[in-house]
Amino acid sequence: MKHKDGKPFPPDKSSRTVPMAILFFVLCGFSFYLGGIFCSEKVKYVADDITEAVDTTQEMATGTLQTKAVTFPVCSIEYQDYTPCTDPRRWKKYSLHRLSFLERHCPPIFERKECLVPPPDGYKSPIRWPKSRDECWYRNVPYDWINKQKSNQHWLRKEGEKFFFPGGGTMFPNGVSAYVDLMQDLIPGIKDGTIRTAIDTGCGVASWGGDLLDRGILTVSLAPRDNHEAQVQFALERGIPAILGIISTQRLPFPSNSFDMAHCSRCLIPWTEFGGIYLLEVHRILRPGGFWVLSGPPVNYEHRWRGWNTTIEDQRSDYEKLQELLTSMCFKLYNKKDDIAVWQKLSDNSCYKKLENPDSYPPKCDDGTEPDSAWYTPIRPCVVSPNPKYKKVALKSLLKWPQRLHAAPERVSDVRGGSDGAFNHDDSKWKTRMKHYNKLLPAIGTDKIRNVMDMNTLYGGFAAALTDYPLWVMNVVSSYAANTLPVVYDRGLIGTYHDWCEAFSTYPRTYDLLHLDGFFTAESHRCEAKYVLLEMDRILRPNGYAIIRESSYFVDSVATIAKGMRWGCHKEDTEYGSEKEKILICQKKLWYYSKQS
Repeated sequence: MKHKDGKPFPPDKSSRTVPMAILFFVLCGFSFYLGGIFCSEKVKYVADDITEAVDTTQEMATGTLQTKAVTFPVCSIEYQDYTPCTDPRRWKKYSLHRLSFLERHCPPIFERKECLVPPPDGYKSPIRWPKSRDECWYRNVPYDWINKQKSNQHWLRKEGEKFFFPGGGTMFPNGVSAYVDLMQDLIPGIKDGTIRTAIDTGCGVASWGGDLLDRGILTVSLAPRDNHEAQVQFALERGIPAILGIISTQRLPFPSNSFDMAHCSRCLIPWTEFGGIYLLEVHRILRPGGFWVLSGPPVNYEHRWRGWNTTIEDQRSDYEKLQELLTSMCFKLYNKKDDIAVWQKLSDNSCYKKLENPDSYPPKCDDGTEPDSAWYTPIRPCVVSPNPKYKKVALKSLLKWPQRLHAAPERVSDVRGGSDGAFNHDDSKWKTRMKHYNKLLPAIGTDKIRNVMDMNTLYGGFAAALTDYPLWVMNVVSSYAANTLPVVYDRGLIGTYHDWCEAFSTYPRTYDLLHLDGFFTAESHRCEAKYVLLEMDRILRPNGYAIIRESSYFVDSVATIAKGMRWGCHKEDTEYGSEKEKILICQKKLWYYSKQS
């Protein structure tokens, strides 16, 4: 209230005391009420905290992660060739546009299989290298489609219990060796160690890559998963490097400026369609000065057009369009003879500067386009130009093979903490480690081990230490780790980006040896160990091996899961005898599907 003159009355202290007392009692009562409502939940939280405390105490007492024993069931026999991220059962869910349904589409977590993929009925241990290049067991890859549909091209033939590989192909029915001999005449660098890494798009049964192995060239043979042909499965069964993949809407899982040579032998890729976007991806992964080799339409159309169910005018138009696109992307026609044409990616920066013209097509990629981003990254309709800061990435600037293997690549400086000294230390470290691995696993260097994968490499040191043996290594760099894959390729080795929270792009039973170095320490916060080990079991051949180098904290837990997959493992000391790190040597057992299992 106010006085008549507008001034307020002085406050009455007694009137304020009563409401305050009432408010105090109301709040106290309300708090007890809330406590009664949530009492059961509070007890639950306390119980959970006690349980976690007990587990933590147990881990602290032993110093290791504890995992309960588990036994995994066997998948149905229909999953004998299961490729989770390229599964034909799921193709109908995805678009036909540019065949994007053939790209990686991994199942959601709730659809993941927690079972062991069985081998086919009658499966046998693969034939050993080098004999395997020419023959394999039919029951290991029981698909006869190529034999029936391509018999006149001599891709393969079935005789009794085996497939034989005569070395034929659509563009080289008389044998791949004569075909590569002609290519070698067109590209002298094939002979002298200048060219070391190659990619074959639409590889068939990988006869081209198999022939190049004898010439000191490592080839990644690339083909999509299909219902009948099983091209990549045949390649790996033969002991030739290969991976499932397709040039479609996503970049291939390789860094820029990585391959010395790319090849397409009537691979049915429509190079001139969609603004030449497939050619742009080949340009990205090919190093400056590298070569793109094409045989088949429209090359040599003057003499071949009648067999292509087309007209000479259409083929001439396709060839001119192809040449125009390649020129606009800074390729030049390097050489041409009979059915083979060779283009070279220019390393001179003057051509790429012209692409900055706003009227040019395709345009030069802007600075915001990361050239090495290649894990679920859409293909951009622009040219990734070589970085002028690199002086030793172009093919002519690299050391020849094998000298480049142990020389620190220029791009090592792009890696955080990377330097020539760090590279040389890593290279030396793996030479020491490999001597120890040979003692723990005498099968290394024998014909028991041909296809090898280093699941989380740094600079490819593990693979470099194995180059004197009759095997090859697929170097995998995590899509979440430092980008060291360009260094791997600059050394003359091959590899791919991958995220091990998902399935790898290969068929079951395709590797003889898997190697991990501290993987679970680095990735266990993202990828559950159970699923990683089940994926290892899927891609490992029966009687194949795994070397798991890991911190002591994870080793026993990994061994427990491995036992549930029917692996036999034994724990060993490292070469340094450290208690903080141990090595598991494991072998996958050969077993067969039965209805009882």
